[in-house]
Amino acid sequence: MREFEFNLPVEELEKRTHKDYLVTKKMLTPDAKEYLELADGDKEALKHLVKAAYILEKINMQIDCHENLEFKAFLEREIKKGNRQAKLTKILFDAQKGINAIDNMSTIINLAKGIETKAGKGVYPNDLSKEEFHSILSRMLDSGEVEAVRKILTQRSVVERDGVNLIGIDYIDKWAQDFALMADELEKAAETSTNADFNEYLKLQAAALRKADPMLDAYADKKWATLQDTPLEFTITRENYEDEMTGTIVENAELSEKLKAHGISPIPKDFLGGRVGIVNKKGTEALMAIKQYLPTLAQNMPYNNEYTQNISTSGDAKQTMVDVDLVAVTGDVGEFRGGITLAENLPNDDKLSLTIGGGRRNVYHRQIRFISDMKKLQERLDEILDKDQHQFYLDEADHWFTIGHENAHSLGPREGSEKLGKYRNIIEENKADMGSLAFVDLLTELGMYTEEQRKQIIVTTIADNFLKSKPTLSQAHRVRTVMQNKYFAERGAYDLTADGKIHVNIDKVVPIAKEMLSEIVRIQIDGDFARAEQYVTDNFVWTENMEIIAKKLQKINKTLNGQVESKLAEKLLNE
Repeated sequence: MREFEFNLPVEELEKRTHKDYLVTKKMLTPDAKEYLELADGDKEALKHLVKAAYILEKINMQIDCHENLEFKAFLEREIKKGNRQAKLTKILFDAQKGINAIDNMSTIINLAKGIETKAGKGVYPNDLSKEEFHSILSRMLDSGEVEAVRKILTQRSVVERDGVNLIGIDYIDKWAQDFALMADELEKAAETSTNADFNEYLKLQAAALRKADPMLDAYADKKWATLQDTPLEFTITRENYEDEMTGTIVENAELSEKLKAHGISPIPKDFLGGRVGIVNKKGTEALMAIKQYLPTLAQNMPYNNEYTQNISTSGDAKQTMVDVDLVAVTGDVGEFRGGITLAENLPNDDKLSLTIGGGRRNVYHRQIRFISDMKKLQERLDEILDKDQHQFYLDEADHWFTIGHENAHSLGPREGSEKLGKYRNIIEENKADMGSLAFVDLLTELGMYTEEQRKQIIVTTIADNFLKSKPTLSQAHRVRTVMQNKYFAERGAYDLTADGKIHVNIDKVVPIAKEMLSEIVRIQIDGDFARAEQYVTDNFVWTENMEIIAKKLQKINKTLNGQVESKLAEKLLNE
């Protein structure tokens, strides 16, 4: 049994686990009406879906960091001995779902001494450097081991050493026993769930967990993306924001040319998350209001004649969307690392289902977006927003903006972004934000929003775009907000008043967003790594304005970490 050394002292752990510094997002409880109103068959199915999601969490912990499971076992042993340091460390470990994370102040948190985040996380050998990685791939290609390299560079493989070479092992083969247990649970859920479409999806997903065949995933994804009127929600999310090793390949021109000659596209590795919930019909109906406008938005995207996008400019938009009351978020979805996911638009562009006629689906997380302390919100507004514009701030407007953001992921180029390497996700998230803002005026003209709602979206978005500290370059979702703030300030979208509060120049925001959106889409079309790097470098600048607002935010918001409380899920796990 492996022993570890704690990295954070008890005093620091006591601070970080105190309620003033650790925010809690509460999932559904056993007495929630959403659960109690379910048909008996769906209640039984929910139990199996929750069990499947927690098996997936165990798998993703290994994808995230080689030492996660051993460290978890170490903490549990120490807790049994009465070790308070272990007990407090376990709270943070469970919250961030791993040894390593970044907190709300963009500070790197390592819970075990000597174990730091690697570029390749748990999907590449710990001792593999970028330079050795490139060298091995190049040598293997020169030796004719093309198919072996192809397996190494898929988004669904774990890479291990094989003598002097590397070998890629499909996730399904690597963790066959756990995936089979997941499949068992999904099949049991399909036996009692009351919705035939949902059951068909569960069976397809179970089949994909039993055999390492990307096409089986594609069939499951394609079916999942059509689900609209189901009582329950179950998703296996597969996103590749965490892998910083694979993306380095585009920085090596010689290796990139060799791969291109063999038709190999290096795609970052997928990290896996589980989402279990109950579909909220009222919230879903509100979401669907935007669907009729999606083809029009596609027509108005910059340079739309130069690429194919997922949403058709005519006919079926191939976009479903649901608002979900959450029971459990596990693995990649549930990690509280500086923040937690509000919504997701899947499958991503690199997924096979989109090549066989599949669409995309947006799922919105009700419990995560809820604001539990309106008094704290008012304190923040009093501190950072011009008093005259408080009338235009509405927390629900942030949800409207998020809806636009998720749909904008389906707009724009579907191919070429992989050439942007480590800047790919920053550019894509920036595109989604600017797509949401750029179409606010058009959607107002079309009747989606009132003039009052238009102002609320614009003011709320700008006010919410300021951070408590400068993020690291690895935080794609936060880097893009810094870029936007600098871009907007230079073009007059907002000013700071004499007392250091944000005043939004409402009518300037949308035209500026359109300008930035156009620049971003051009970079994606061209697939120019150097241009993407320059664009991020030019705009990822922490300005004096940002520091002024950051200091104000730090004064009123002590939060450093966050956790998820899942009482209904815990009950179902034990049944």
